Amino acid sequence: MTRPVPVTDPADPRLADYTSLTDVELRRRREPAEGLFIAEGEKVIRRALAAGYPMRSMLLSAKWLGPMGDVIDAATAPVYEVTPALAEQVTGYHVHRGALAAMARTPLPSLDALLDGLGPGPRRVAVFEDTVDHANLGAGFRSAAALGVDAVVLSPRCADPFYRRAVKVSMGAVLSVPWTRLTDWPGDLERLRAHGFRLAALCLAEDAVPLDELAAAGHPRLALMLGTEGDGLTPAALRAADTRVTIPMAAGVDSLNVAAASAVAFYATRP
Repeated sequence: MTRPVPVTDPADPRLADYTSLTDVELRRRREPAEGLFIAEGEKVIRRALAAGYPMRSMLLSAKWLGPMGDVIDAATAPVYEVTPALAEQVTGYHVHRGALAAMARTPLPSLDALLDGLGPGPRRVAVFEDTVDHANLGAGFRSAAALGVDAVVLSPRCADPFYRRAVKVSMGAVLSVPWTRLTDWPGDLERLRAHGFRLAALCLAEDAVPLDELAAAGHPRLALMLGTEGDGLTPAALRAADTRVTIPMAAGVDSLNVAAASAVAFYATRP
């Protein structure tokens, strides 16, 4: 059984995983390189553990020692007890949820392994190209989980789903929805087609069919492709698609942002 260890020095090397959490550039480089990510809040920590991610350590304020007692009892990693003020010194922001855990990443599956793991039958996959905003990516994962999307596939330049903001916005969905990152873009999309998926690109092209028409076609295996927050899908990605699809807009509005568009597309195409 692990016992919480009080820590009073913000420079204590045992807290190194939690330093400067608001420095996006630093954390974006450091966390993948060191094989870690930060889970924030009781629900997300519990979801990370339930998904099988190993815990490196946990950082708790006193008020969370009781509610997290079962997690502490089962932990094999160290648990550090700190004051809210010290947590703020270390992380760079007010940790209002009072609970953080440094978790170890596990290797991503190959695209073929990811798709094979989905099993037979009708399936839907979300494909995000160059979604660099962590909040939008986290929201996309949350919509995927809520609306029954089977897996998420990311282009090489997409944001890190395990960055703290993405995990938080997704409410831990990035920990439960199967996903992987492609290395050859858009060449790897051919692997989706080889697994029977029809590639549907959401865009504003003149030859795009309405989303309702795509949904009515009843494709048993559908990959919904969504582009960047500003420019949408690249010409190369559009050329790789089988179908171009649009969400009809009321007069005066040309598009939704990628997080909202993904939610609409996932809902409209649900089985």
